[in-house]
Amino acid sequence: MLPKLAENKQEITAKLLETATHALLLLPLSKTLPDVPGSAELKAVMKRRDLKVDALAKSPVAIQLPGGPLAVVAMLKGGASTFETHELVRKALALLMAEHPKALTLAVFGETEFKARAAEAAVYTALVNAVPLPSRKSKADAVLKTVQLFGHKSADGFARVQALAEGNLLTRSLTVQGPDELTPGVYRKRIKALAKQYGWSVEEFAFDKLKKMGAGAFCAVAQGSPARDAAIVRISYKGKAGKARPVAFVGKGICFDTGGHNLKPAKYMQGMHEDMNGSAVVLGILAAASKLKLPVALEGWVALAENHISPQAYRQNEVVTALNGTTIEVVHTDAEGRMVLADTLTLAAKGKPALIADFATLTGSMHYALGSRMSGVFASSSALAHQASRAATASGERIVVFPYPEDYDSSLDSTVADVKQCSMEGEADHILATRFLSRFVGDTPWLHMDLSGHSCKGGLGAVMSDANGFGVAWGMALLDGLRG
Repeated sequence: MLPKLAENKQEITAKLLETATHALLLLPLSKTLPDVPGSAELKAVMKRRDLKVDALAKSPVAIQLPGGPLAVVAMLKGGASTFETHELVRKALALLMAEHPKALTLAVFGETEFKARAAEAAVYTALVNAVPLPSRKSKADAVLKTVQLFGHKSADGFARVQALAEGNLLTRSLTVQGPDELTPGVYRKRIKALAKQYGWSVEEFAFDKLKKMGAGAFCAVAQGSPARDAAIVRISYKGKAGKARPVAFVGKGICFDTGGHNLKPAKYMQGMHEDMNGSAVVLGILAAASKLKLPVALEGWVALAENHISPQAYRQNEVVTALNGTTIEVVHTDAEGRMVLADTLTLAAKGKPALIADFATLTGSMHYALGSRMSGVFASSSALAHQASRAATASGERIVVFPYPEDYDSSLDSTVADVKQCSMEGEADHILATRFLSRFVGDTPWLHMDLSGHSCKGGLGAVMSDANGFGVAWGMALLDGLRG
């Protein structure tokens, strides 16, 4: 549960600041320090460290106030991007959150427009980092209970910010759970509980049903698990969208990825419980949209399975038939994500949505291309590519749009099937994976996000944990653009 938020339009006073335990002060960029509470202590610290005032726009400064409160002061550039603003606020708040406060005071100063922007960034960053992620440590950290904002009062109680924080927290909480905690079977039960909470309807396509339907690509991956608990799950949110066609969000949900018979070495198997992150992003978007009661119809499709090594696991050189009739030559068993997505995308496309957007921790080559601070996106049209980029700018979740031209298909030519699953060479695998997946969406407008930025050591944007929930804010901004 997120902490209680209180707002006060009046600027904070020195007396009120001294009653706080942990406070963040956000100021507009200036070459001179305005007269604000704590300015005398700040001047002393900056003089000792030989810092100019505008250094506060790069490195927030912590000060000790009379009576013991810890305050952090930062300056925000007027023209800074959402990402740059979130990054600076995160660094400032990290100095306070390191002490695990139960109460947090936020104060913004300056002109009205600046206050609104600074307050939104401060509240979002505070809320999204307020709740510890699931852990089995014997001693739990204190939980932030209250956040108090001075200097700005929103019109709606920061409803959107709170919804985004809730969706992001859900995504990260699911992502970090170990493979013994979040099996496909447990995940399915968790989705049903979320459905009750948010008013979703749920339809499950279990392994045996998918086998009868002819979903050979999904079942090839899932058959390696003795639990037989794999499933494709459809989650529906029906906002007041009139006769508008739904938007479909599709997520890869591999709860643990051994690599199968092409076994991953230990270095690359570490962290593979997070290979279900794409499915968690889908649930985070649905949760945020539901919290806001957005007037849209949404469908979430999540492919839940594990990629095991076992006598029943699929093997290289097998040929399987996907749900849409495409025959696939298996080249590498660690390219399982595109296999489970193939049949899931086919199911999503059958409903003729206005748009399909899928999320997957899919390829190592995207990580090599971008590192862990951005994610890669592919779009079926230039108009969609522009919408994806605008959503990234608005949300602060940065992307790079990649091409996927048809001539790359020659690398997936097979002598025994319609298509190879991948290429053994591994060159441009993020593009080849997209070419492969494009066979399963038909003519539906389509966006594919390869989540290279889903985990970034030390945090990213507003989020302090390594697992950062990349895609939730972007997905919500995308919906805004489609509606607007």
